[in-house]
Amino acid sequence: MSVLAHIVYIEISLQIPHAQSLKEKRRHVKSMRDRLRAGFNISVAEIGSQDEWQHSVIGAVMISHDKHYLQLQVSRLENFLLEFRDVVLAGIDVQWL
Repeated sequence: MSVLAHIVYIEISLQIPHAQSLKEKRRHVKSMRDRLRAGFNISVAEIGSQDEWQHSVIGAVMISHDKHYLQLQVSRLENFLLEFRDVVLAGIDVQWL
């Protein structure tokens, strides 16, 4: 029996304008990663700009047999990212695999 799985990769670019050190930036990024994992059951990792104080790139992946469900989750995730006060959503790129 073959089951078709849908995979969505989301690349999130963030600005952290108030971060004055890598330690402070990583605290904000870790908080966001933890909240994304808890709220969306999603795999998340910082994948770029690790050495920049005020910028981060996060990669996230979700998988499901229901593409409509994933589309709703991506929309919810975008709204969730806009709610963060200390982090500015600079861009989001969604790719279906």
